[in-house]
Amino acid sequence: MSGDLKSPVIPGDTIITNEGLIVSAGTASSNAVENCDVVIDAGGAIAIPGLIDSHVHITFGDYTPRQKTVGFLESYVHGGVTTAISASEVHVPGRPKDVVGIKALAVAAHKCFETYRPGGMRVCAGSLILEPGLRETDFDDLVSSGVWMVKAGFGAFKTPFEYAPLVAMAKSRGMVSMVHTGGSSIPGSSGIWADHVLAINPDVSYHVNGGPVAMPDEDFPRLVNESDVAMQVCTAGNLRTTLLVADLLRKADRNERLLIATDTPTGSGIMPLGMLYTISHLCSLGGMAPELAIAAATGNNARVYRLNSGVIAPGRDADLVIIDACLGGSQPDALSALRNGDVPAVGAVITAGIPRFVGRSRNTPEATRRVTVSQSKVVQDFSGAAH
Repeated sequence: MSGDLKSPVIPGDTIITNEGLIVSAGTASSNAVENCDVVIDAGGAIAIPGLIDSHVHITFGDYTPRQKTVGFLESYVHGGVTTAISASEVHVPGRPKDVVGIKALAVAAHKCFETYRPGGMRVCAGSLILEPGLRETDFDDLVSSGVWMVKAGFGAFKTPFEYAPLVAMAKSRGMVSMVHTGGSSIPGSSGIWADHVLAINPDVSYHVNGGPVAMPDEDFPRLVNESDVAMQVCTAGNLRTTLLVADLLRKADRNERLLIATDTPTGSGIMPLGMLYTISHLCSLGGMAPELAIAAATGNNARVYRLNSGVIAPGRDADLVIIDACLGGSQPDALSALRNGDVPAVGAVITAGIPRFVGRSRNTPEATRRVTVSQSKVVQDFSGAAH
């Protein structure tokens, strides 16, 4: 599965990577395979791009204070998530709300995750929480420090309409902007509905299906038909409106605007398989083709957030996942399992061209087909910890 809506299935049986990038996808000579340092035999299972969770509430390190849990990001890798995008560091205890503090928080988070990769995962951190008092020069400072995301929805504004000029400042500097959508998610924040989103005009309407409470049904067609905003559905939101959003975008022939994420960890918990669950819901309950749902969780996110991952194609980041039907299930392969409402088994995860585990995820049942390392010239077996 390519992750690209325009050509979602790639014929062939071989992917070759080098120096962290995909070299080829399709077919390859036996000589090219034998010259590789590590060869993974997927046994007839299915390769997809690594999942990109575009709504993760990170703080600092691989720790969530909301659930008081260490290692949750590394655990998400075992659910096939190879990139996590911060939904702003709003869960940092005692988070600052003044201009100096919010700028410092965004820069610190961005810098901390530049080289830190929990479990091999890429973490895009440092999303500025928009607050009153921000000026043009503040956005210039942030961009010069590498910060490229902003988040609207938790600031001390009298009305959500007041976010609009700040989002415009961010977008004019090439920053990606997101806005909370739906009912209030934490004490002190307010509901944000279609009128607000249309006026703010962000790049992404965050958890448009509710985080966790959805806006009125009549607002969804307005966002589909009156804007080009990407509409992100999250596992921690309202499932009925997830299906509604997907159906509206399909009918409008705007599937490229559908993004899948989790909005975790929150009160909904820690969900290593959240991305796979939402993909399965869209396929089994919404009738979406699995290859299109996978694209909404990979290539669509990559395009909106301007990442080089999310698509299996030469020159793209070598973040790959092998999925299959779970052993003992009723379906013969991963795509049939998704149509049936099952989560697939994760048989291997590769990030930046490096196998993080091969054979069995500790968060899914065993794959029907055996995924093994058939050749390795490096001293590591890549087995990873099982249950």
